[in-house]
Amino acid sequence: MIPVLVFDIGTVPEIAGRRKIHDLDAGVSDEQVAAMAFQRRRQAGESGDDEGKLIQRFFDGIEKYTPQIVSWNGGGFDLPVLHYRGMLHGVRAARYWDQGEDDREFKWNNYISRYHARHLDLMDLLALYQPRGAAPLDDFARLLGFPGKLGLEGSQVWQAWQDGKLAQIRSYCEADVANTYLVFLRFQLMRGVLPPDKYKQEIALVRATLEKSSEPHWKEFLEIWDAA
Repeated sequence: MIPVLVFDIGTVPEIAGRRKIHDLDAGVSDEQVAAMAFQRRRQAGESGDDEGKLIQRFFDGIEKYTPQIVSWNGGGFDLPVLHYRGMLHGVRAARYWDQGEDDREFKWNNYISRYHARHLDLMDLLALYQPRGAAPLDDFARLLGFPGKLGLEGSQVWQAWQDGKLAQIRSYCEADVANTYLVFLRFQLMRGVLPPDKYKQEIALVRATLEKSSEPHWKEFLEIWDAA
């Protein structure tokens, strides 16, 4: 079977980069710089070596396993951010960018084309590539009986970052990944890839895996799931 990698990122404005681009001096506060970034909807993340290493690990996984990658609005947001930030940090991602030059199979099914399945953007596909048909992950996951988001909204990530709540941001992203994977399983059921009994097994496996964790956010995730 083809391995599946579900992904999600959280972003904050890159203050240093914004100051450099707009030649802003120290008299402009970080909060003002961030407000400019939000207003312009600039896709960015916090600068630093750790970011580059994280992005490289993501693309290294693609290089090694050639998985199907699955996202919710990954084509519209997450991947473009990783492209720009990866280029900034000198990340290498040959397999990801292959469109048939090295592997002929990738001419017909690659990570870059919007209409290929090697990257499955669930939100984009379910909306039939129509922006007006897009649904928020939180709403749709809850509608299907899954937990939905935990704790934060995307707009709150910057404040959580400023407050040093990195664990909370990580938990927020992990919960989004879990919700996306659960929605993906339901999609596989709908399109006939998973028969009903196999779908139930996969759902049970997700629950059993999360039950093994002692992390508080997974306990909360399961409690909300039980209540739903």
